[in-house]
Parts: sequence; C-alpha cells; structure tokens
Amino acid sequence: MSTVVETAMAPVSFTPGAVKEIHKLKDMQDLGDDFGLRVGVEGGGCSGMSYILGFDQKKDGDQEYLIDGVKVYMHKAHGMYLAGMQIDWQDGLNSRGFTFNNPNAASTCGCGTSFSV
Repeated sequence: MSTVVETAMAPVSFTPGAVKEIHKLKDMQDLGDDFGLRVGVEGGGCSGMSYILGFDQKKDGDQEYLIDGVKVYMHKAHGMYLAGMQIDWQDGLNSRGFTFNNPNAASTCGCGTSFSV
C-alpha cells in the first residue's frame, strides 16, 4: 500500500506558474497515472550537486507527495538537501525554464542548476 504525504509535510513547494507548466508538460507526454514528477539531487555540476526534475515512476526508497495537484516522487535521502526549496517557472526574454530557490544551498552556479551545501 502506498502512502501519500500531505502537501503541508512536503519538503518542496511550487509557484502557480511552475504547477501550470508541470501539468502542461505531463499532458504533452501522455504519461500514465503511475508517473509523477521526480525531484531530487545528484552529484555533479559546477557547484557539486545538480537538481533532478523529470517525470518518472516510483522507485524503492521514494516518498510520494501530492503538492498542488502534482504527484511528486523524492528519494528519502534527498529531503535534507531540498527542504524548504521552491520551484518556479520563468518564461521571460532573459530566462526560460524552471528555477530552484533552495535555502540549503551555500552557493549556486551561474546557471542555477547546481549548488553546494
């Protein structure tokens, strides 16, 4: 049996623009109900750790959250790096894409996709 954690307990949040773009991208890919948005970290990038953001199926060790109607999968160990992070969608002339506002990041790279703790 799968346990879904309430939004208030989720380690990350989304801006309304990010929620809209996530739903749009999922609809474009015609993914099944077993797919959710994977949010996480991995070693690499110019600052030491990079963000993971993409659609995936649930794996062993994942926690499942429902955040503003978005099913989110996150490996349990990644929560300590991402707690309090807000994901936004920028659609301007100077930048387009998801941005990460992570209060745990001691420093970030210029492109904003990697960080150090």
